Amino acid sequence: MNFSLKNKKQRRRAIRYTVALLLVLYLFCLPGKLFDVPYSTVVTDRNGELLGARIAGDGQWRFPPDDTVPEKFRRCIIAFEDRWFDYHIGVNPASIARAFVQNIKAGRIVSGGSTLTMQTIRLSRGERRTIGEKIIEIILATRIECRYTKSEILAMYSSHAPFGGNVVGLEAAVWRYFGHSSSRLSWAEAATLAVLPNSPSMIHPSRNRSALVAKRNRLLKYLHDNGDMDAVDYDLAMSETLPAEPLPLPQIAPHLVTYFYKNSEGKHVVTSIDKAVQQQVESILDLRHSYFERSDIRNMAAIVIDVLTNEALAYCGNVGFDDRKSSNQVDVIRAPRSTGSIMKPFLYYAALHDGLILPNTLLPDIPLNINGFVPQNFNMQYDGAVPASKVVSRSLNIPSVYLLREYGVPKFYDFLKKAGMTTLSQPPSHYGLSLILGGAEATLWDVSFMYSDMARSLLDLPRTQGRLSSSSLSLSSSSSSSSYLSSSSSSSSSSFLSSFSSSSLPDVFSPGEVWQVFEAIKELNRPEEIDWRYIPSMREIAWKTGTSYGFRDAWAVGATSRFVVGVWVGNANGEGKPELVGARTAGPVMFDIFNMLPASEWFVRPESKFVEAQVCRLSGHLKSRYCDEADTVLITPNGLRTEACPYHTYVNLSIDGRYRIYADCIGAEEPTIRRNWFVLPPVWEWYYKQHHPEYKILPPFMSGCGGDAASPMAFIYPSGNARVHLPKQMDGSDGEITFELAHSNSNATVYWHLDSDYLGMTRDFHKYTFQPPKGRHQITVVDNEGNTISIGITVE
Repeated sequence: MNFSLKNKKQRRRAIRYTVALLLVLYLFCLPGKLFDVPYSTVVTDRNGELLGARIAGDGQWRFPPDDTVPEKFRRCIIAFEDRWFDYHIGVNPASIARAFVQNIKAGRIVSGGSTLTMQTIRLSRGERRTIGEKIIEIILATRIECRYTKSEILAMYSSHAPFGGNVVGLEAAVWRYFGHSSSRLSWAEAATLAVLPNSPSMIHPSRNRSALVAKRNRLLKYLHDNGDMDAVDYDLAMSETLPAEPLPLPQIAPHLVTYFYKNSEGKHVVTSIDKAVQQQVESILDLRHSYFERSDIRNMAAIVIDVLTNEALAYCGNVGFDDRKSSNQVDVIRAPRSTGSIMKPFLYYAALHDGLILPNTLLPDIPLNINGFVPQNFNMQYDGAVPASKVVSRSLNIPSVYLLREYGVPKFYDFLKKAGMTTLSQPPSHYGLSLILGGAEATLWDVSFMYSDMARSLLDLPRTQGRLSSSSLSLSSSSSSSSYLSSSSSSSSSSFLSSFSSSSLPDVFSPGEVWQVFEAIKELNRPEEIDWRYIPSMREIAWKTGTSYGFRDAWAVGATSRFVVGVWVGNANGEGKPELVGARTAGPVMFDIFNMLPASEWFVRPESKFVEAQVCRLSGHLKSRYCDEADTVLITPNGLRTEACPYHTYVNLSIDGRYRIYADCIGAEEPTIRRNWFVLPPVWEWYYKQHHPEYKILPPFMSGCGGDAASPMAFIYPSGNARVHLPKQMDGSDGEITFELAHSNSNATVYWHLDSDYLGMTRDFHKYTFQPPKGRHQITVVDNEGNTISIGITVE
């Protein structure tokens, strides 16, 4: 019996000890995270200037906590709330005793006697004010003093104190009431904010203004009398007026702020953006937008990249963010859009780097029909043959398709993915040859940073990921507030790179070929792309424009040794407009932005990446033994693998130069002329000679003295084994098809046949129109010299 009672006593004692221990742990141990509240998303530029913010999840403007407190506010809040803050251990017995006496005399609670440390605990717990809660605050205040420094406690209080309405925390209050950062607080502003948390619901800048001014002025007088302020600062502070109403927060780079709100909610994001550059770019876009709106072009985006750091300095995702009628909240910088011709420099680079072409290798510019795919140049004309550098600078579509077909779609597809194009979600066969004409979609972000990577290769800088924010960009009292607009353009890359670190990516671009690309696309005389009358000034810029099919997207991207500027203009909903041409819309905007940025020197040619070679002046190929005119030029080593000129050959001519002859066709005593001749394929030649009057066609063979080994004829339309469709007439009946032929002899007569039936003849211009029956057929033509050529077609 005694043994049972003894056990019961031991159990009761154990329970009492356990309860006491739990009570001690509850009272004396702080939670790991003192404040568990949602915060606003705050986005600042590289110098700490606020770009914008998004409200916290609970509807409060509560900026993420700061670890420092401005000195003026520190003095004001300590003087007003807790003058012994720097000396007590979280609790001030004298203040509590004084509050007790005051409350007894008043018959109600007029003073709480809480220290700033205790108020910090009360803000973190969010409980009702009771005697029991006050005891808990007293106990936990002593514990918080053991864990945190005085500066950290004051920073926590300042970041979570109420400042009236839905404004919580010092930084949010400074922006809402005074429109600037807390680092720029005046004495009057600091004193105003110091007295607000005492009774934020009763005293507010927009109501009870006289009571608020009286409180502020009493605090300012105390600070002056205590020696914290001199007479001049005191007089100025006393004369300052209160703000009339809470101010709206800055709305700079709103699409970027929204991006970080979605991806880093509740964080304080320090971006690479330069506020001054951003505002200038936004002004340019707003000005141009007011003009484009007349043509019902409603959206525009632009990005500016610092080539030295590969970071974005300006990010304008669209215009008119607050206008919800025209998809203005769509961030076009990250939206996949049809590329148009903006990718042609990358194909030019790839072909150069692969040793497929030299800068001026002739490419065909003739009608093309590949299983119904019929690309056209923007000017709807054909030049016959065009140097590759002119193809990219003039943005010619047909030669680009020929070049892609020769280079290979899968190969180019892989190159674009390695270069940073992230939107190629389908296999290469899905895009086909249209890949070079806008058949794929890209983002302005990807394309602009791909151009930046090319520029960085010429500066011997490693390829890095394009960035908007960086852990190495942080706010501090020593942060420089200088803007790119006021900095010298001659800053060395090493001084910038020492402040930015980023892991390198595998190199994609070689400086030699990039130099050749940039030299081609910096050419000024490009009437197909832009009207120079609308450009106020011009710098050396490697630039390219693009227009998507259906006039839905207009692009322009340019690069210098310091900056890359990318611009998109269009309608975010995909609506096309005839005026939506890259050269007429996005191009002028791009040049406006470049003219606003500091000028920079052109790239230095990477001499070590080039070798000398003899290049045919007419064909742009390596010189062959039949090329009479060749120049010694610098090419990259890969260019030595290209084909020697295939268009020069030697011919024997009669003494008068009128006929070609074979040497064994005439007597040995008859003199002949041996000459090297530049000869293009018949279809090339047909169009080439229309633009090059200096081009001379081969003389015909002397009668009975030889003939061409290669046919002097070639079909322009249709191509061999093509499927052609009979057009429909207005009455629904089948129409006719026009067949076209090129002949190197302008005086030739050509006889046309369908299968075994004779159709008719043409002279000079070889076009024949008729209605072939449906099915498989063979078209045969014979000229007056007996040369024959045939193609098979299927009529559907």
